[in-house]
Amino acid sequence: MGKTSITIKEIALRLGISKSTVSRALRDSSEISEATKERVIELARRLNYSPNPIALSLLNNQTHTIGIIVPDIDNPFFSTAISGVEDVAYNRGYHVMIYQSHESYEREKANVRHIAERHADGLIVSVASQSLHHHHFADLQEVGIPIAFFDRASNEIQTHKVLVDDYAGAFQGTEHLIEQGCRKIAHISGPMSLAISRNRFNGYRDALRRHDLPLRDEWVVAAEYNQSEGTERAYQLMALRERPDAIFAASDRIAIGVHWALRQLGYRMPDDVALIGFSDLGVSVLLDPPLSSVSQPSFEMGRQAAELLLELIENKSTPVAYETRVLKTDLNIRGSSLKTTVPNAPASAETPGESYPS
Repeated sequence: MGKTSITIKEIALRLGISKSTVSRALRDSSEISEATKERVIELARRLNYSPNPIALSLLNNQTHTIGIIVPDIDNPFFSTAISGVEDVAYNRGYHVMIYQSHESYEREKANVRHIAERHADGLIVSVASQSLHHHHFADLQEVGIPIAFFDRASNEIQTHKVLVDDYAGAFQGTEHLIEQGCRKIAHISGPMSLAISRNRFNGYRDALRRHDLPLRDEWVVAAEYNQSEGTERAYQLMALRERPDAIFAASDRIAIGVHWALRQLGYRMPDDVALIGFSDLGVSVLLDPPLSSVSQPSFEMGRQAAELLLELIENKSTPVAYETRVLKTDLNIRGSSLKTTVPNAPASAETPGESYPS
């Protein structure tokens, strides 16, 4: 017969204490004296006691679990980033708990509380658009749970961040529209509470300035990062007395909504209205015409965020300096913006050097 496993009950009998006392001692409970904890742990080691994985993780004060909070897992950008996180975490012996904020501040706070209650070793997060204050992240750090941000980061929290050069991508995308002969370029931004939205707007604005084109208030409208609001803003822009001849959308999800609206209204892309998005989701190439878009390395963002977080977890000390990694974007030009005949296209200008303003 095989060797009989040692149980909490046997440890309790040998020490003359209750099973609940042994269990709390193995969890390092503050209700148990240090002397009792030492007796329990010493006997458990001598008897080669093998607790279940959850008990073992609590004994070692580490669960080998990390949390990740994203605004919306239905967004392919975030689901791909999660795959990047899991790729690193699995190979390093960690499990990943996935949470959605649905762009809600209250839901994001509830997610953070649950992660703390589950004793996760760390958190990777992309901030919700409605999250204007980030004290809940600071509270998590104060109890010893490190955080790494990706894509949408908080300027209030000092930690590692993995971003993309939103400014340079937006500048390049807007300049492409200018090179196609567009002169009345509108922008549908994301919520301006987010740094990514501000950076993309700044890139759009500076590309117009570089080419002496007008920046008109009515041609700049804000939307949540979803398809339905993209459709609504497109109807709003195309109802103007002087409608735009191009639209730069701050995300592909917004751009897909714009694409649908333009087709419903009978406008031809790119001849009547050129369109470009940001993120380069897989579905973008399936549209008719295919959507031009600024691509982000979402899988790599997730990988690098996981690597940086695990460094914080495993080094168990505050680094001398936190790292902000800014990854490059690429412009994928397709039928929604590429005109066969380009009238009076200006010469291309180089992207300004200060490519990532706050």
